[in-house]
Amino acid sequence: MLIDLNCDMGEGMETDAAIFPYISSANISCGYHAGDAGTMRRTVELALRHHTAIGAHPSYPDRASFGRVDMLGKGVALEEVCGLVVDQLITLQAICDEFGARLHHVKPHGALYNRAARDPEVSAMICRAIREFDPSLRLYGLSGSVMGKEAARHGLVFVNEVFADRTYQADGSLTPRTAPGALIEDSARCLAQVEKMVKEGKVSVTDGGEIAIRAETICIHGDGSHAVEFARILHGYCQFRHGYQI
Repeated sequence: MLIDLNCDMGEGMETDAAIFPYISSANISCGYHAGDAGTMRRTVELALRHHTAIGAHPSYPDRASFGRVDMLGKGVALEEVCGLVVDQLITLQAICDEFGARLHHVKPHGALYNRAARDPEVSAMICRAIREFDPSLRLYGLSGSVMGKEAARHGLVFVNEVFADRTYQADGSLTPRTAPGALIEDSARCLAQVEKMVKEGKVSVTDGGEIAIRAETICIHGDGSHAVEFARILHGYCQFRHGYQI
């Protein structure tokens, strides 16, 4: 069983280089919530060095809040979302072109990701952007969310993403970062959650129950305090328990 392990990268964290040996996909910030041209170049170089798939990590234009504030209707109109995503894809692709690299996928960041997971109109705008730019790009999105339905409607390959370092609510959404217990900070608990999602197709939720979930790629956050440790542990689990290879 092959499982992709992805991480959000190029956001100015000092741990990026230490994480790269353990992941198979990198979601690279395109400058709207973090990073700049120099960061993107360094991150693309690391991805090529470690044979890691390169993905774009587009966001709302929100460096002040690290892309974690939903700006729809509060500075960003719905009809602007497609253009915002295309602009970020163009920026990262231009840097990839310098190195003879190509993009593999798109994974929205932060508040844009969370909005798209529940809002079919925003998901449609993101899918439209990918279709216009390069319809061969995969869309990484929250497992079981409306993003998958919109991707199918637009003829895109959707990859169901699950999270190793975040907890879930009963509706399948991630627990908001502002809520208690949103982050998983214990390596044993992180691995237990991944094992349950991968082997059983289930995840425990904050109300004490379980919900079904489909795991095709596992995410860890590069800005997490335990990111390197989690990446190392999950790489070992996936490689030796499920034949996962970078």
